Amino acid sequence: MFWRSKDILQFPEGALVRSLYKSMGYSDYDLSRPMIGIANSWNRVVPGHYNLNLISDYVKQGIFQAGGTPVEFGTIAACDGISQGHDGMHYILPTRDLIANDIEMMIGAHRLDGVVLLGSCDKIVPGMLMAAARMDVPAILVAGGPMEGGCEFDGRAGDITALTEALGMLKTGKITEEEYRHLENCTGPGCGSCSFLGTANTMCCLAEALGLSLPGSATIPATRADRLRAAQESGRQIVRMILEGITARQIINQKSIENTIHLNAAVGGSTNAILHLLAIAYEADVELNVDKFEELSRRTPLIAKINPAAAENVPDFHFAGGVPAVMKEILPLLHKDALSVNGKTVAENVADAKIMNPEMIKTMAQPWATEGGLAVLRGNLAPNTCVTKPAAIRPEIQIFTGKAHCFDSEEVANQAILDRKVVEGEVVVIRYEGPKGGPGMREMYKSMKLLSGEGLALKTAVVTDGRFSGTNNGCFVGHISPEAAEGGPLAIVRDGDPITIDIPARKLHLHVSDEEIEARLANWRRPEPKFKKGYLALYSRLAESADKGAIIRNKF
Repeated sequence: MFWRSKDILQFPEGALVRSLYKSMGYSDYDLSRPMIGIANSWNRVVPGHYNLNLISDYVKQGIFQAGGTPVEFGTIAACDGISQGHDGMHYILPTRDLIANDIEMMIGAHRLDGVVLLGSCDKIVPGMLMAAARMDVPAILVAGGPMEGGCEFDGRAGDITALTEALGMLKTGKITEEEYRHLENCTGPGCGSCSFLGTANTMCCLAEALGLSLPGSATIPATRADRLRAAQESGRQIVRMILEGITARQIINQKSIENTIHLNAAVGGSTNAILHLLAIAYEADVELNVDKFEELSRRTPLIAKINPAAAENVPDFHFAGGVPAVMKEILPLLHKDALSVNGKTVAENVADAKIMNPEMIKTMAQPWATEGGLAVLRGNLAPNTCVTKPAAIRPEIQIFTGKAHCFDSEEVANQAILDRKVVEGEVVVIRYEGPKGGPGMREMYKSMKLLSGEGLALKTAVVTDGRFSGTNNGCFVGHISPEAAEGGPLAIVRDGDPITIDIPARKLHLHVSDEEIEARLANWRRPEPKFKKGYLALYSRLAESADKGAIIRNKF
């Protein structure tokens, strides 16, 4: 049994603590049961978190039903979509560590016996999983669920990102302002994490694959009653975990992390999953490096195609069989004995899973592709690795050579694209956007969407030390390490330099001699920090490089 709160709630020694709880209405009966935190990241800024208060109510019901006492507290959550394309995106990745720290502080300060983590979106879910691994208490993540697809756009159920693609179409006269306003009103039909397989839904799926969410729960749409029943069952299960002594690190370990990498490869999940799994592994004291993603992705076929790799959204994936169906299909590759929050193994959890839509979820024998959705590249432009997503890149542009067109920030690049200064055959280089240089490793989501809207998605490429959204497609390479602000070779690329992206060969090459690269680097000077006070200034000093997960080291 994992029951830490008893130490501070025993009468008479714990009378002061008991009195403080009683001042809020807790009873002797409440204080005789396990005290279970609910880390609720609800707010009215993030659509994926808008329903979390209702979900929290059902979690509380489950906790009460099983014999526990819920103790709810809040934590921050920021919206990638609202933060895209401006200074706000600097803050997004750094919130991951604040969330992990927040939850650590609340669990530690109050000796809570376990925690239910309520989140849905991009950096919130990873931050919560990091906290669970760090604190090693019984923990379950309950996602808010994906948004339904909206009105039709470009032959598919639209999503929020359609607006950025359509902006390029509006600027080039392909659609009217009236058509654009219609998209604004119909692409987000209700709350939930954005309907495509971006980082938000990727990380919810990976939490399930990791074993820290109930089987089948990650992809239940936000507005379905099943979502509430899963929340209630999670409340009951966290009490069982406490009584049985099942803690987070019994679930988050080498086996489960490798299973999660396989799942991400099999569904073509977001490249950001690499950053987050590296950070979760660090908190769980599991050895993991970027090369493991390449190794396992090479061995994992692409089983499911989901927007942006296909027209179908995450709710469609759910009804096609979801995570359990994919994990059952790739079970020969997995550690079958890895434990889940329900006390069962992976093999037991997926035994009854079925592929309900064979047009969306394929088999190992006849997959969409023989290798998984992510790839790790190296070369003289990325000595310590970089990352791309073949699942979202058309085969005909997986080998691309073009002349560099260099920009020292996302904003300048985006304006050049809107002004039609980026042309066919160019490699758009966006630098000083890494963890330190950004700071915060912003997503180049908008740049890619604008190129797509202008008809350049298959005729240009983007190379950056920043990140990409899980919804991006085209030809792109990110997470270049070392980043430009640390004196990586990306810093000395000049306009007109030829660059080759060769995804099948896993190469990123700058066609400049080693001697010339060394000479340019010798003359390079580190730029002034963009932020000189506040948390971002601190983050830019402390954050590790992308190939280390952009972690902040907290072990001595």
